[in-house]
Amino acid sequence: MSIANLSVQQLRQAADLKEKIAGLEKQLGQILGLTAKPAATPTTKAPKKKGGMSAAGRAKVAAAQKARWAKIKAAKVKPAAKPAKKKFTMSAAAKAKLSALAKARWAKIKATGKKKL
Repeated sequence: MSIANLSVQQLRQAADLKEKIAGLEKQLGQILGLTAKPAATPTTKAPKKKGGMSAAGRAKVAAAQKARWAKIKAAKVKPAAKPAKKKFTMSAAAKAKLSALAKARWAKIKATGKKKL
């Protein structure tokens, strides 16, 4: 049954019962030595502070770190640019000579009946 379907008399009766329950809980708390907490309001803790450093403090740390890196980078001596090495290219005659040697080597191996070196 929802609250919308209750009569005025039933609503008053429910409110009275709720007040009696709250009063009894308060009495029970006094007897047991507990502090009375309202049941309807949940206890909320303040959010914890995440960082212990202010924005100004972070800026100082960042500036100091940048200065340290600048000092390290300035201390490094950049080597002089080396002249680019000329790429090795084989002449056509040298390629033909190597090819002839390889063919002769394989012909000798195949003559013995082997298929692998």
